[in-house]
Amino acid sequence: MPGYVEDRWYTKRPDPKTGEKRKTARYGQGKRYRVAGIPGVRDRSFTKLTGPDGATAWMAKAQHESSKGEFIDPRSGNITLTEYVESTWWPAQIADPVTLETIKGRVWTHILPHLGAERLRDIKVPLLRIWLKTLDRSISPGTAFAVWGYLSNILACAVDDERIARNPCRAKTIKAPVPPTRPARAWSRERVLAVKSALHPRYQILVDIGVGAGLRQGEAFALDVDQDIDFTGELIHVRRQVKRVAGKLVFAPPKRDKERSIPMPLHLAKRIKDHQERFPPAAVTLPWKDARPPTTKKEEQERAPRTHRLLVTTIGGEAVRAWSFNQHYWKKALAAAGVIPAPPAREKGSRANVAYGPTREFGFHSLRHTYASVQLHARESVVSVANWLGHENGAITLKVYAHFLPEADGRGRRAMDAWFEGDAAASSEWISPDSPQAPRVAPAQPSADAEGEAREGSAEVPPGSATDGGPTA
Repeated sequence: MPGYVEDRWYTKRPDPKTGEKRKTARYGQGKRYRVAGIPGVRDRSFTKLTGPDGATAWMAKAQHESSKGEFIDPRSGNITLTEYVESTWWPAQIADPVTLETIKGRVWTHILPHLGAERLRDIKVPLLRIWLKTLDRSISPGTAFAVWGYLSNILACAVDDERIARNPCRAKTIKAPVPPTRPARAWSRERVLAVKSALHPRYQILVDIGVGAGLRQGEAFALDVDQDIDFTGELIHVRRQVKRVAGKLVFAPPKRDKERSIPMPLHLAKRIKDHQERFPPAAVTLPWKDARPPTTKKEEQERAPRTHRLLVTTIGGEAVRAWSFNQHYWKKALAAAGVIPAPPAREKGSRANVAYGPTREFGFHSLRHTYASVQLHARESVVSVANWLGHENGAITLKVYAHFLPEADGRGRRAMDAWFEGDAAASSEWISPDSPQAPRVAPAQPSADAEGEAREGSAEVPPGSATDGGPTA
């Protein structure tokens, strides 16, 4: 196997006169032994020849790992986590600007201040356990779960870049953060109407759109009356959203770039028409995707401003800002409807924002949950509901909204009660032909022309429907 150990203090051949090894010009300087000649492995120097940390032991290990294509030079992991993130990992990240802002904020706030000075090779499970305990005391479980995912991705990239041999985040003995489980909750019709009536009339249509079509808040803000609302086809087309990038509003594709068309109920169509008569649409021009100054010709073309006649705008005819709407209109309506407690009274002359209580679980998304609940209880297929909600697939819809699936109006419970009571007729709408309770009917004698078909035979499948399963919301 290729590879050898060189003694750099003595020549390879002895003195022909004395028979003793001759000293080299490097004698007594630096480390004496050098391992070299292993394909794909950089030379490495050692003080000792033998022993667990000697040159021969390391050469044997390097030869073995190199032959399997698994050799990672430990020196490659000497770079600190901060250096690796800034020079290699971060420049390679590709996502929409808002997502990149979120990632950068969390990595630079929760990872690098604690682990950034550590060399990649020194980030081991014991160190991660201590760091996780720090996270648990300082941030929410949801944020901790996301931050853990970012670190795991960074170290996985370091493995692929052959900086370290394995990702310590995947160790079996480490307990990773668990994302919080908050079941999606639909609102009652009474609550929806109460919140709507408490909203400023200009924004009441947003409640109808959220409940009647399941749009996300930014998507509802971006509806173009000329392009997206099809009264003839009774459809609402979701093609964009309004979002904030670098402090400025932009038009951007829907989440995951998933455009979709949603059936528009007749009542919703009428309310949209009424809203347009009372609050005429306004043309709004915003950059596309990113409001930051372009640095290339391609970015200049991609970010070129676009104009849309929006169904919902501010009093000044501008696009609605989510934060402003939530703080000044939505939370106020929640409090007026009794969904959240009323805020404490402000001191006279105070210009501070009204301090409402926690409203996370009562956001605009609750209307979307309500839409999903109504559709699933109406026995729409999960595939259809997933498409209307803009989910990547039905599995996501099931993960978020499985508890909304109807119980077949209690038929499952009634069937089990009947089974326990011995009432076979009521325990199922259809009895399997293989069941002992199945009626026995003498088969008709086939004609000569149909003899072959009759021989094959087929059990008739009873009529019925299978629920196709059923949110991110």
